[in-house]
Amino acid sequence: MPVVLDPDAAAVYKAFQEAGRPAYEALAPSEARAYYAQARFATNPEPPELARVASLSIPAQHGAIPARIFVPKEPRRHEGVSPALVFFHGGGWVIGDLDSHDVVCRQLAAAGALIVISVDYRLAPEHKFPAAADDAIAATSWIAANAHELGIDASRLSIGGDSAGGNLAAVVGLAARDGEGPVIAGQLLIYPAVDFAMTHGSHSEPETSVLLTHSVIRWFRDHYLGSVADIHDWRASPARATSLAGLPPAYVLTAGADPLRDEGEEYAERLKQAGVPVTTKHYPGQFHGFFTMGKLLKQANIAVSEIGAWLKGLG
Repeated sequence: MPVVLDPDAAAVYKAFQEAGRPAYEALAPSEARAYYAQARFATNPEPPELARVASLSIPAQHGAIPARIFVPKEPRRHEGVSPALVFFHGGGWVIGDLDSHDVVCRQLAAAGALIVISVDYRLAPEHKFPAAADDAIAATSWIAANAHELGIDASRLSIGGDSAGGNLAAVVGLAARDGEGPVIAGQLLIYPAVDFAMTHGSHSEPETSVLLTHSVIRWFRDHYLGSVADIHDWRASPARATSLAGLPPAYVLTAGADPLRDEGEEYAERLKQAGVPVTTKHYPGQFHGFFTMGKLLKQANIAVSEIGAWLKGLG
């Protein structure tokens, strides 16, 4: 479909091009991580003030999973506990960490008046699939099991993430439905990657190859997956799950200039057809990754505000 960037998105894209932004696929993973970490200072908005931000260490079979808890100034409380969102950062399962998504987690905590816990799952290629999925499932289960100590209402625990993090949130939702985790109140899927087959039309349209290019997606895939067979595993491609029935209410955000656009929209439609309550939001003039760029893109902050309202609507 034709894609025309919003003026502010076009200006950001032009600035990145003129800055000589290196292609991730031309870098070693360690170099790509360093570059991604540095870029946040130019794009992240000023963070809102919160009541508390602290480090957590979540025990797992392979060792501790680092995490960070964000408590807003005025969380919604019932009998002393608050709803919570377990958040998984984007970055193609290769880059990104607690710091890259620190500001947006603070924003979500404030906008949703709830506790946010960001999970620093293991990254590829050092830790191939299904390491990230295993960590996401384990962390969510631990948070639910320790909800009272964390000030969280386990009956109002949601999951979410952007891009690769949206993939992990979808995987956690499926695993929890099938008995590998707690009851989930809602799933927030921000331009999620849900099908590693990468055959949807938006994966080949020139207009969608903006910042997140077609070639860098393949670079991420090749670092994360161990074999072609992994493409068909629902823990890698949640769209490959036999059924989406019985999953928690979903909020699915997509962007027009995004290679992942079509698979995200199709996943939302399949959720609806399976009887899952779904809220969709499409930003036709934005590119993949815009959600964390509130310093430069006003629609990123609008998206945070609207998602906050949806989270409040979950209870």
